[in-house]
Amino acid sequence: MTELDAIDLRILDQLQRDGRLTMTELGERVGLSTSPCSQRVRRLEARGIITGYHARVRPEALGRPLLVFVEITLAQKSEQIFKRVRDELQNMPEVLECHLISGSYDYLVKARLAGMAEYRHLLGTMLQQMPVPAQSNSYVVMEEVKESFVIASAGRAWG
Repeated sequence: MTELDAIDLRILDQLQRDGRLTMTELGERVGLSTSPCSQRVRRLEARGIITGYHARVRPEALGRPLLVFVEITLAQKSEQIFKRVRDELQNMPEVLECHLISGSYDYLVKARLAGMAEYRHLLGTMLQQMPVPAQSNSYVVMEEVKESFVIASAGRAWG
């Protein structure tokens, strides 16, 4: 994959902040006319750098105010076991994110739920669906201090 130039990085930054910009507005913000801006966006989409557009919805509006993180530690590990866990967790709509990680546990799961009863049910289901015995630690979020979907380009993380 070829490198991204400064204009590509500005386009990505602007679209992460507001995916509803028109090509004219985006072009004005990054210093391009509409046509070259549109071409660059299409190229970024075709290369799989831009993977989609979505609306951010307030969880409470959908009856999902509870945010929980769950650490899962498997008793045994193998590629086959990892695949089975991946398949199970991908089919749980309450699970927003699931990451296989290194460290003292194997998976970090982020779930959005209606309340503690639903969380208790989800945790029981997750542990029951594991292909091997598993342990869990859970963290119920009391306050969401920061959530961002904007990925800073290299060199821009702090400034």
